[in-house]
Amino acid sequence: MTPKDVKKRLEAEGWFVARTGPGDHVQMKHPEKTGRVTIDMGVREIPIGTLRSVFRQAGWNW
Repeated sequence: MTPKDVKKRLEAEGWFVARTGPGDHVQMKHPEKTGRVTIDMGVREIPIGTLRSVFRQAGWNW
């Protein structure tokens, strides 16, 4: 899954860019959910372990 796809899915669920971090990283926040999700936008494909972590942080089922 590409970072662009993950970002689109998060935005569709109400997440927004809270800040852009060092390099190509983007932190996203949800107005009602706690925590943040960090995505490395500088890779073609998100590694499986990182993707699993993003799913868990966003509250999605793996």
